[in-house]
Amino acid sequence: MRIVSLCPSLTELAFDLGLGDSLVGVTKFCVHPAEGVRGIEKIGGTKTPAVGRIAELRPDLVLLNEEENRVEDAEALRAAGLACHISFPKTAVETAAMVRSIGEAVGRIEDAERIARAIEEAARRIREESEGKPAVRYAYLIWREPLMSVSGDTFISDLLGLAGGENAFSERPKRYPVVEAEDLAAARLRAVFLSTEPFPFQEKHVDEVSRATGLAPEIFHIVDGEMLSWHGSRTPAGIEYAAEVMARVRDGCGPGLEALR
Repeated sequence: MRIVSLCPSLTELAFDLGLGDSLVGVTKFCVHPAEGVRGIEKIGGTKTPAVGRIAELRPDLVLLNEEENRVEDAEALRAAGLACHISFPKTAVETAAMVRSIGEAVGRIEDAERIARAIEEAARRIREESEGKPAVRYAYLIWREPLMSVSGDTFISDLLGLAGGENAFSERPKRYPVVEAEDLAAARLRAVFLSTEPFPFQEKHVDEVSRATGLAPEIFHIVDGEMLSWHGSRTPAGIEYAAEVMARVRDGCGPGLEALR
């Protein structure tokens, strides 16, 4: 089987389903597993794929994500006669369903079931372990200028919610809302998470956002964006990571999370 993946987390999933040798094209952002993707042809970015070249590669299936990839590219690929699998999981449960669906499409049902069950088990266990613990009211920032957060209709919010997180901007109508410094200051936050992707927040940004909002530097934490936003085979580890993040906040640890990265 010949496969093209246009989403980094789906490329990683394909390898974990034992399909590394079947991948004939991936995006320049598909960086995991590093050794595995090194020799695979890069066919553009997630939003700038070389549709003509993909058609020339004659894949049996193209893996896309509704958020990462553009509708017009999916339509162009289909118009070229290519089969596309398009997914858009916003929760851990939906991610398990996506893994099963892709596993069926690529003939790796047993491997997909193993990963899907691991996701469901991790979600169940972490949810149960977080019950009775104090909720952690937080804001999760993905961008710097302007400051952007996540709503409750996101995979990130679901993972942190499993671990007892309370998203201060869960009701915002946009999935990735712009937030003002005043919004953060008034949100009664116990933690502000600065993600390493898509904007690569670093420790120097803690002081910057702290000064802008008037919030204490101690409530800011740099967190691994890949662990909390890549849906697929790393989701069980992502759920565990979310629990570790919340435990660190509850324990009153300061900025960083270096030990968890």
